[in-house]
Amino acid sequence: MEMVQQINSKVMGIEEILKRYLPKEEGYQKIVIEAMNYSILAGGKRLRPMLMQETYRLFGGKSLVIEPFMAAMEMIHTYSLVHDDLPAMDNDEYRRGQKTTHVMYGEAFGILAGDGLLNFAFETALRAFDLEPENVNIAKALKILAHKAGIYGMIGGQTVDVEYVGRPLSKERLDFIYRLKTSALLEASMLIGAVLAGATKNEQRLVEQAAADLGLAFQIQDDILDVTGTQEALGKPIGSDEKNHKTTYVTLEGLENSKKEVEKLSRRAVKQLEGLVVKNEFLVQLMLYLIQREQ
Repeated sequence: MEMVQQINSKVMGIEEILKRYLPKEEGYQKIVIEAMNYSILAGGKRLRPMLMQETYRLFGGKSLVIEPFMAAMEMIHTYSLVHDDLPAMDNDEYRRGQKTTHVMYGEAFGILAGDGLLNFAFETALRAFDLEPENVNIAKALKILAHKAGIYGMIGGQTVDVEYVGRPLSKERLDFIYRLKTSALLEASMLIGAVLAGATKNEQRLVEQAAADLGLAFQIQDDILDVTGTQEALGKPIGSDEKNHKTTYVTLEGLENSKKEVEKLSRRAVKQLEGLVVKNEFLVQLMLYLIQREQ
């Protein structure tokens, strides 16, 4: 329970950061901004900005320069969910316990809200230069953000995922999808935190590897919960993978083997972090909690 309370406290802090960076709902284009803010404020674990912030703290970061990147990362993650829920993709009506953006605002504004969040994410991240104009690590962090969110990261994984809906999928290709579609933004979150805090190249490499394993384990656990979870706990319909004829770890490896894979990956991720000289016990416990979650 103590871990849940710590997470909830940190989520509240992240919510305040997000609100400071959201666009004002005004102007002739007000409706798309409303749809963007509706999507962001729907709630969620705020996992990516939390991992970014905790990794930044792991390496001694204390500046507010991390905050625009935290907000930008959550905007990118949210835009991907808005587009993922569209009729042309997963066609889901509920996300985070409430109606999806395209259900509330229509399909066209669902598309535009996702586009708006992606573009505004980079406007937001660039505001880090207003805080520290001479900080060369900001440009490095921007490069990571763009790369991991693009065709060699999240979008690349989503592309292969869509291409193979209803078609046989090997474990190798499924790993590729998961490592890009899910792991890429987790890698970006932790890597940006490390880079902005001035971590060494070797430290950055270890953090990226740990985040990659965390992301894969997280997605496999998501597959497991799609079979074993409830709509009330998850805030979205269960069985959506089966409905959309998607190959998952559970359909390939079975439920028990999938659980063993999550355990193996999580242990490896934690071991990589524990190999660092610097320590952040909350970050380690957070990783374990997220992998072992039931919602």
